[in-house]
Order: sequence, then C-alpha cells, then structure tokens
Amino acid sequence: MIASTRRAVVAGLGGLAASAALRPGLADDAPNYPTHNIALIVPFAPGGSTDILARVVAGYLQQSLGQPVVVENRDGASGNIGAAIVARAAPDGYTFLFNTMSVHTMNQTLFASMPFDGVKDFSPIALLAYVTNVMVVHPSVPAKTVGEVIAYAKANPGRINYASAGAGSTNHLCGALFEKMTGVQMVHVPYRGGAPAVAATVAGECQLFFTAGTQALPHVKSGALRLLAVTEGKRSPLLPDVPTVGETLPGYEMAVWYGAFGPAGMPKPIVDKLNAEISRILFLPDVKDKMAGIAVEVAKMTPAELGALTARDAAKWSKIIKELGITAG
Repeated sequence: MIASTRRAVVAGLGGLAASAALRPGLADDAPNYPTHNIALIVPFAPGGSTDILARVVAGYLQQSLGQPVVVENRDGASGNIGAAIVARAAPDGYTFLFNTMSVHTMNQTLFASMPFDGVKDFSPIALLAYVTNVMVVHPSVPAKTVGEVIAYAKANPGRINYASAGAGSTNHLCGALFEKMTGVQMVHVPYRGGAPAVAATVAGECQLFFTAGTQALPHVKSGALRLLAVTEGKRSPLLPDVPTVGETLPGYEMAVWYGAFGPAGMPKPIVDKLNAEISRILFLPDVKDKMAGIAVEVAKMTPAELGALTARDAAKWSKIIKELGITAG
C-alpha cells in the first residue's frame, strides 16, 4: 500500500524543482503581507495532534494577521503528499505547513524515490512543539522498568511483539533501535496506522509499543497499558517522574518534534513575521495548556535554529536508518 502510494506521488509530482524560485518583486511585497487568504497545510488526516495544533494556532493567527488562515488536510504517503504541495508552491508566505519531523529528516532515507528534499526544498519558519513519546507494555508483561523489559526479552527471545504504525514509522524505528542497542530479539508487527497499533497493544496482541503520549496515556490511566519510560533525551516536564529509556540504555533517544515550513526561497521578513506570531501564540496560556493536555510540549526556535536542527536530525536518522536496514515499503 505504501509502495503504490509512493509511486503515485512520484509520478504526479515528477516535475517538482529542487527548490522554489523566488518570484520577481516578492521581497517588495513583504511589508504588506498578508493581503489575502493563507493556506496552512497539514499532511495528515484530521484529528491527530498535528491537526489539532494547526487549527488552534490558525484561529489566533487569523486574528493577528487580519486575513483568513485555512487549514487544509492533504494526507497520504507518510506526509509526502502534503509536503510536496508546499515545496512546489510560490514562496510568498501564502502556503506553508505544520509538519512532523519524520517527513523532513527520515523519509528521504526510508523511501526509494522522493518528490522533494526534506531539508533543501523548504524554508524553516518555526519550531512548534515536542511530542512526548512513551514506551508502554501490556500488563501481561512481567516488567515494571526498562531494565526488567530487557531482562525479560533476553530470557524469552521472540516472545515480545512490538507494534508500529507501519514499516519506517517512528514506532518501528524506536523498536528496531531498542533491539539493536540491547541485543534482544523481538517481533515487529506493523499496522495501518497508530490507532490500530495501540488497540492491538491494549488487546494483548502485541506486548510493547513506542508511541506518542497522545495515543497511549489514556490507556495508561485506565490501567490497560503500563508506562515505563519516555524516549526523549531528558525527562518530560509533562511527566517529570517518568524516566527516560536512556537512563537505562545510555545513548537511546527519539525526540519527535513538529515544525512550520514554507517553500524554499521565502523572503526573510515574511519568515520572521510568521515566526514571531506563531511563537507568541504557542505560549498563550490556553494554547499551552490545551496542548499539554494531549502530551504536547510547545517550543520555539529562530528559523535558523530550526534549519540547523532539521539538517542535524536528517543526517542522524539517515545514518541510523541505513544501519538498521529499514525501508518504508
């Protein structure tokens, strides 16, 4: 399914340029920006945390900019379809996207063919948030710590099934990296999305799942899943008493972040204006609290800092994905 979708994307967008051309006089329009509707692309289906964040910010952004900001969901091909639409758009600030880091830092290595370069074909605008990513197990697993999971897995090779939202997903990468760093043998079970993967873990079909807290924490609260750790490099302020995987397994880290990106070649004044407004909105108390309620920690960076983070993570995950031998289809 992923492979066929990828072929359709590549065929339909084969003419995408390596970078967007800057329209003559575009920089001259910057002081008056914006003068008409803005399209905010979300390359995933409605209802996910990226979509929720985009719709919350869009409402405030419309008020502050004085023009409609319309959220458009263009999902498919692991985020590639929506991202490609933005990459080929005019770099005038009227089309940009809220995206997850995997599209810009992982897909280039996971997919055999891509309709864009996740780093070169985009203008970094603003870091949006970090998603609290957790390690959970089904209660049937006799382990209450990461160390106990490792010991159990070593004593029972092949007995732990770990779920994912599909080959090449961040869930899959988390599990594969865990296997490689611990030397344990587990069984990867891919599903068609995060919702069926978490449902399978709750049902006991799989025993281990690395996923966004958005999906797992309600089941942790009900007792259907046991929370062991977070995958970030440091403890989450949203879950300060929960250890990181790296506290047991030094060097283990999966930090999942969201960013706003436009087409390559956007004028700096427009990028800076969007960065300032989006960053201000994210830290409004009601926005910050709403996102914390779904285990999303708002954040901010300058456009240059986001560009450096994107390039750094793209290099990091390219190396890891190649070492693990993972592809998206």
